[in-house]
Amino acid sequence: MALTTDEIVVRVQEIIADHAAQEGPLLPILHDVQGAFGYVPRDALPVIASGLNLSRAEVHGVMSFYHDFREDPAGRHVLKLCRAEACQAMGADRVAAHARGKLGIAWHETTQDGSVTLEPVFCLGLCACGPAAMVDGKLVGRLDEARVDELLSEVGR
Repeated sequence: MALTTDEIVVRVQEIIADHAAQEGPLLPILHDVQGAFGYVPRDALPVIASGLNLSRAEVHGVMSFYHDFREDPAGRHVLKLCRAEACQAMGADRVAAHARGKLGIAWHETTQDGSVTLEPVFCLGLCACGPAAMVDGKLVGRLDEARVDELLSEVGR
């Protein structure tokens, strides 16, 4: 069910009010907006900008700088594959190519059935266990093509 602009505005204003006494509230607000909607709706940006006395460009710049914020709804499951150097040295490019082929999508895309969104991330902190991934917030190390297949079958893909 799609939300109306008015419903988005009301919820975003509530989130801004929750952070009114906080210093530097932009990042926590963006996190809470994404938590509320699963993404940061475009309609939320001018509301946040106005509420914090910032330009829309400033809010969009911060949002687009951080890879965790998304402008569009994600699939039911999110597969994040580490793209950092340590994981690349352990075969992350090969694993990523396998995942993209298996899903039939590119980075930042969602499968046609809406089941999986594929995101690149730059370091999950599992450098000694690379290649690494995160599936729906759960860390996975020592990834290979077979493990990607297992993860995708676990999420119903």
